[in-house]
Amino acid sequence: MGVHKLLPAVVPRRGRRLGRIFRPALSFRSWLLLLALLCLFSFAPFGLKFAILVGHGGSMESGISSSQQLHITGDVERFNKEVEQQQLQHSGYGGDAIKAPGRKHRRQHFPCEIGLSEKVDYLIEPKDLRNFTQFSLEYVTMEEKPLGVNSFESKFGGHPTLEEREKSFHALNQTLHCGFVKGNPGFSNTGFDFDEKDRAYMSTCQVVVSSCIFGNSDFLRRPTSKKISEYSKKNVCFVMFVDEQTLSKLALDGHVLDDRGSVGLWKVVIARNLPYKDMRRTGKVPKFLSHRIFPSSRYSIWLDSKMRLNADPMLIIEYFLWRTRSEYAISNHYDRHCVWEEVLQNKRLNKYNQTAIDEQFNFYQSDGLRKFDPSDPNTPLPSYVPEGSFIVRAHTPMSNLFSCLWFNEVDRFTSRDQLSFAYTYLKLRRTNPNQPFYLNMFKDCERRAIAKLFRHRVFPSPPPVP
Repeated sequence: MGVHKLLPAVVPRRGRRLGRIFRPALSFRSWLLLLALLCLFSFAPFGLKFAILVGHGGSMESGISSSQQLHITGDVERFNKEVEQQQLQHSGYGGDAIKAPGRKHRRQHFPCEIGLSEKVDYLIEPKDLRNFTQFSLEYVTMEEKPLGVNSFESKFGGHPTLEEREKSFHALNQTLHCGFVKGNPGFSNTGFDFDEKDRAYMSTCQVVVSSCIFGNSDFLRRPTSKKISEYSKKNVCFVMFVDEQTLSKLALDGHVLDDRGSVGLWKVVIARNLPYKDMRRTGKVPKFLSHRIFPSSRYSIWLDSKMRLNADPMLIIEYFLWRTRSEYAISNHYDRHCVWEEVLQNKRLNKYNQTAIDEQFNFYQSDGLRKFDPSDPNTPLPSYVPEGSFIVRAHTPMSNLFSCLWFNEVDRFTSRDQLSFAYTYLKLRRTNPNQPFYLNMFKDCERRAIAKLFRHRVFPSPPPVP
């Protein structure tokens, strides 16, 4: 009976509440709520149909025509391609790649931890290193005008014939082309000239960290001073090569040379009479030929100008060379590992004249270059494409020979050195089966752990069209 007493009291109240909702004097907020609910129910069937069509790969025939579909799809594809090109040109910090959902090439790369020694003070150069291949190298320093040739132009890399090029791959006592080739008296110098004072300074360096900025293509990145030991500050030469245009821009940026001609740790050396119009190719001179520029050096570290050194040079040499018993160390590429992929990428992004790329690549294939096979346990390298912005070298005969050979390929063919790395290494290895070259190709994330990567100020000048 208690239940029946409650019912009459409850029912009228509910009626009153519902009645208030439908009264003419409804509140404005209640009308908005009703309108939102009606819109939601109206569009629900359309949304369901769209979801079903997308899920099954269908097309919305009733709402969008086929021509409109093609237009939209094309815009999306062009947008994705532009984003992909920008990411490939300006890759961020890397190491382990993380793919964003639904984007094939949208990756982020991060540094990984590496076990550098804590202090330089206790480092001892190993005396029991592998017995590196020993032979003597001399270099062609002058070329005479061949008999019967009317027009002759001196070239920085010289004029090696294909026969001379073939012989140069043999690890034996020889004289080979390796840049800095002068012409006959009366001909202009072939370029990359230094002041005598700078030349004298560089001849004293035994351990070198070097970089370059040509054509005002980058900002000056100073090594992180607090990460560099007092020993390295006193005993390692930090040399930044620039042209006069870049030197003027550095002054405008506030980088004023001190009495020693330095900005921070960088000793700024001006290179005059640059040998190539293509600044990218000119940058290969200090990158590959440090053993020529620093004739007394025993070790060198190359650093692209888009990077800032964040570790002590001696710790780097100990980690990448001494600890692994290597004479040359370079990282693999963060994304691509086969030269075939690198060729397609260079052509797709118009990195160089495509005809010149085809000529170079066809020549390499005819001379034995094969695709990279990651499943082959006998593959001599973990990748056939390097990330060449960071190189650590012991200036051994085999290391110097490889550097000369690699430079000669850049001089003869395209300036895209990633295209010629694998061919040069594999041919050198194939030509000298009993004379090993101890190359350490390390992970790209290790490179990023010791040098911070930035974007270029501007892109270097494009190469001249052949």
